[in-house]
Amino acid sequence: MSMDEADEASWDFGPEDESRAVAQAVGRQLKLWREEAGMRPAEFGEAMGYGPNLIYKIERGARIPRPEFLDKADGILGAGGKIAAMKEDVKRARYPKKVRDLTKWEAEAVEVGWYGSHNLHGLLQTEEYTRALFEMRRPAYSQDHIERLTEARLARRSIFDRSPAPALTFVQEEVTLRRPIGGTMVLRRQLERLLQVGQLRTVEIQVMPTEREDHAGMHGEIEVLKFRDGSAVGRSEGQFTSRVISNPQQLRILELRYGIVRAQALTPRESLAFIEKVLGET
Repeated sequence: MSMDEADEASWDFGPEDESRAVAQAVGRQLKLWREEAGMRPAEFGEAMGYGPNLIYKIERGARIPRPEFLDKADGILGAGGKIAAMKEDVKRARYPKKVRDLTKWEAEAVEVGWYGSHNLHGLLQTEEYTRALFEMRRPAYSQDHIERLTEARLARRSIFDRSPAPALTFVQEEVTLRRPIGGTMVLRRQLERLLQVGQLRTVEIQVMPTEREDHAGMHGEIEVLKFRDGSAVGRSEGQFTSRVISNPQQLRILELRYGIVRAQALTPRESLAFIEKVLGET
């Protein structure tokens, strides 16, 4: 499993049948409205500004249209808002199922704790940093898949706007602050975002210095989400084979390890000062 897909790709959920079903349903509706308007696929494609091949793919359910595609199609086909009304379903379906499920859990969590050693957590990333991560993936992703993954990751940032807001804690390895993913200017703007997010009252960002001799996070990434009813789920890259766990005994191990990692890292105040120092050196 590649770590450049970061947090959401490592949550091991089932196949993405729901997205396919939504795409097929939307495609059938578009075809019915096109035929009702008396337009051939080539004519519809020309009016939309796309080739007929894309129209065929969307109508078959092989491609998920963008929300703006549905807005334009609604006007051209005279659907009176009925096609545009499918935008929210389509928007969610464009995201991989793993991301949809993780987003749902984050939306319900009252506490999220994460330690990462390779990349910055997806919730902390700028759009250009996220895009750069997906663009360097090998084997290479298609441009459409990069757009879907980037859009999905950015949508998860709505967690910062929740009220009441959940408690979010992040521990980042020092190297993640220094690796110039996407180039120096991308890194600078990323560090500026960390400083901005780190000022939120419900967010604590800590840095694990490279020079630390004792380190409880050598097994790799750790993430724990806790819910209002007292239940929790977690994942550890190097233990429990990265699968999602909810067993209380296993969760205690993850929470213990994460607590020690936080104790070994710089304090949140020291960490913001450290990030500011790295920004000045970048």
